[in-house]
Amino acid sequence: AVSVLAVAALILTLREHPDGMHRPFEAWYGNWPSVALASLLFLGFLFGFTTPRRRAEWRNAGLTSAFFISLFTEMFGVPLTIYLLAPALGIPASSFGLQESHLWAYLLSRAGFISLAQGVYLVMGVSVTLIGMGVVLLATGWRQVHAGRGYLVTTGIYRSMRHPQYAGLILTILGFNIQWPTFLTLLMAPVLIVMYLRLAWQEDRELEQEFGDTYRRYSRVVWAFVPRLPSEKAVQELT
Repeated sequence: AVSVLAVAALILTLREHPDGMHRPFEAWYGNWPSVALASLLFLGFLFGFTTPRRRAEWRNAGLTSAFFISLFTEMFGVPLTIYLLAPALGIPASSFGLQESHLWAYLLSRAGFISLAQGVYLVMGVSVTLIGMGVVLLATGWRQVHAGRGYLVTTGIYRSMRHPQYAGLILTILGFNIQWPTFLTLLMAPVLIVMYLRLAWQEDRELEQEFGDTYRRYSRVVWAFVPRLPSEKAVQELT
């Protein structure tokens, strides 16, 4: 379902914006169908792959949902951040078309480091890479955990990191804040990251209670969020 929504969003975007990145303010914003479609896409992605069950997981999923909804509302609907930022820059909000609304790219070009087009390519390249990595980590971790339900999974992606799903969500949040920063998402991002770090630490404690020494040995050789391939000796000890 998430894949179908993603393809539909891509087709809709290409049909409505055939001229690519050159869209003036009036032609880009106020697009509420895109707000709804993008929000549904990422809410389906979030709840489909995180499957929250406990209160803490639902709280994190709720705040992450608010992050995505506020992001896409400003990305396609009403650009509150631009309305607040434009007077400080001494220019009208209507000067921000699609390219200018990539605010990191715009600020880099305004400071004279690179051109606006180069800034957009840089921002989009970095952000899409982070978001893509996040999606892959989240989906891969979900598949392995549900395939090995009831057992301690230490193979596949879990051989190199303990919390790929939370790492994937953090990368996705960072990627969107690079691609399309807003005041709300920049404020929410640190809160979300801390909440997912706390949730990961809580899961570590629960898994240690459930699996005992096996999990303690696993956590000593496999890091939580940074990929690290353990030595063959360590792998043999785990198995």
